[in-house]
Amino acid sequence: MNSQPRFLQGVYPFEGRGLDSPEAIGDGMVYEVPPDRRAQLVYFRGGNSCAEMVYAVLTRDGEPVRYFPMGAKEGTHVPLRVVEDLHPKARIEVGIAAPEGTSGTVVIDVGLVES
Repeated sequence: MNSQPRFLQGVYPFEGRGLDSPEAIGDGMVYEVPPDRRAQLVYFRGGNSCAEMVYAVLTRDGEPVRYFPMGAKEGTHVPLRVVEDLHPKARIEVGIAAPEGTSGTVVIDVGLVES
């Protein structure tokens, strides 16, 4: 079976509701593994425009599985290859949490390989 790259990527505004309250950031940040395939996370890259640390949270089927802190006006790159297999029909979503009252923009790029 041929491998296919898949990406969750985009530029999204956010408003912080507290570091303990991650929020969904957009329809483009959801991926569901097809029923006849498997997938693997390959990398996470993210950038943060505001003057406070924020974090992206990756959920699988509604449960948090990875947290990616992004420093104030900083970016991060985390290689993830061979960390975890995603089974058929698994639903992946990326959300953002930020200190209450902050706002800004994040750039998110998540790479996956479907096979």
